[in-house]
Amino acid sequence: MESALYNETPEVCAMSNLIEVAKNQISDLIAAAYKRAVAENTLPPGGETVIGTIDIPRDANNGDYATAWAMAAARPLGQPPRKIAEALTAQLDLADSYFAEAEIAGPGFINFRLAARWYREVLQTVETMGKDYGRINVGQNQKVMVEFVSANPTGTMTIGNARGGVLGDTMASVLDWAGYDVFREFYVNDAGNQVELFAQSLEARYIQLIKGEDAAVFPENGYHGEDIRDLAKCFYDQHGETYLDIPEAQRRADMMTFGLEYNIAKMAADLERYGITYDNWFKESELYDSGYLEETIQLLIDGGHTYEKDGALWLNLMDLGAEKDDVLRRRGGHYTYFAADIAYHRDKFIKRGFDRVIDVWGADHHGHAIRFKKILPAVGIDPERLDFLIMQLVRLTRDGETVRVSKRTGKSITLADLLDEIPKDAARFFFSTRPDTHLEFDLGLAVRQDSENPVYYIHYAHARICTLVKALAEEGEIVPAAADVDLTQVTGADEQSLIKAIARLPEEIRIAARDYDPSKINRYAQELAAAFHGFYSHCRIKGETREVLRARLKLADTARCAIACCLDILGVSAPERM
Repeated sequence: MESALYNETPEVCAMSNLIEVAKNQISDLIAAAYKRAVAENTLPPGGETVIGTIDIPRDANNGDYATAWAMAAARPLGQPPRKIAEALTAQLDLADSYFAEAEIAGPGFINFRLAARWYREVLQTVETMGKDYGRINVGQNQKVMVEFVSANPTGTMTIGNARGGVLGDTMASVLDWAGYDVFREFYVNDAGNQVELFAQSLEARYIQLIKGEDAAVFPENGYHGEDIRDLAKCFYDQHGETYLDIPEAQRRADMMTFGLEYNIAKMAADLERYGITYDNWFKESELYDSGYLEETIQLLIDGGHTYEKDGALWLNLMDLGAEKDDVLRRRGGHYTYFAADIAYHRDKFIKRGFDRVIDVWGADHHGHAIRFKKILPAVGIDPERLDFLIMQLVRLTRDGETVRVSKRTGKSITLADLLDEIPKDAARFFFSTRPDTHLEFDLGLAVRQDSENPVYYIHYAHARICTLVKALAEEGEIVPAAADVDLTQVTGADEQSLIKAIARLPEEIRIAARDYDPSKINRYAQELAAAFHGFYSHCRIKGETREVLRARLKLADTARCAIACCLDILGVSAPERM
């Protein structure tokens, strides 16, 4: 199935990852050379199925690409790797290829050096794809849901939610750029025991607000945060004392509805301010109201996966290889999170037909994730279709000291407090680092206006190019088309390094999608900005001959486009001036 993510021709779509194309071409060149060597009896048959690694050497002096095919073929061919490499290079035909030359190194590596054609096609590909440069089609339009944040609507969003929001949103963006049909969802826990406790807590604070602290007993295990007091005040401001005379059941039901709607609306507003919007906010109560939760539990009962103990319904997970069993329905009749999650994932896979689902969860859910996958086959779901992006904890620091409270509110820092203190771009960029490591978020660094701040460093690269392009346009020099650029003018190490860095974006997207690691785009954006700054420091543009100026101007503008695409994936702005 062809992707409809962008409108360029299939040839351009296929050729956008020129690193992968170059590697595939090396494989084809080696295969053709081996076939000719066999025909001339300089190599024996038996190597037709050999697959040799193709890598990019760390040191450009060792070529742009290197293959270890000769080493991999040594045993099946019964010859030393170097002798195999010599026979292959004697038969290599590089005409009309992306490579100018190939040479033998060490015990039998064959190093390839890129020709001008490859560099030109990088510039042409970026020019053709524009703001969609980097998009590939490995996903082939498979339907993928990314469910993230899903914070409990009974309270405010934490710094952990802030990290999960960025990781989920950038993961969804990476998958979109990789050719998947992506759907973002927020799961609202608006049912069950915790919501009843929320309503009781709000009711108690409402009564206490009117009659005093001793007028109502606060529920055991209730919500003690200041946000509940603030919510009670909002309810009072709308309704006054009228709800004192309303029957308890109705009062709690109305307060529950008011509180959840208020908190969900605030969550949506805070997340939108953070650059995050969802395709759907799925309410847990839908699983209850539709009967889908009870239907799912009955499937487990009928399948012999449950047992009753102490008045509760248990899920027998230990028989499926888990380290412990889980409760599905408590003695009081309330279903657990685990039970609702099973029904929710049946809804994702069975009812709505997603091919894959990725849940972004905190580190404290690691064990839950392992147990959860064990039960999926019992409800007709292949567990390999479900993946978890488990993120580690965040520690906020300033001047080397841990920060736990907001300057403005004096309370625990929430997402809203964070965005009051630092720019959205900085928050998103810093939180898009590797999810499997603990994050130390330096609030001071996030607002610095120098190259130590990676956001500023990348922003400055983009703005620097925009300023250059505008200034030269005022002098009558507009960015030329790639076909009109003389690439013999950009053969220096800094110039070629920048083009090779630009060419990496589609490959970085492919790997980030494969590994479920959006932080790869974060790191790549920094490396691309560094490649541009290095080029700009060593390669003068203004004041050069016209042919050199045009070639370097085109290269700079191509870098600008690639940087903008990275920032788009990360949900970070691309300023044109600073």
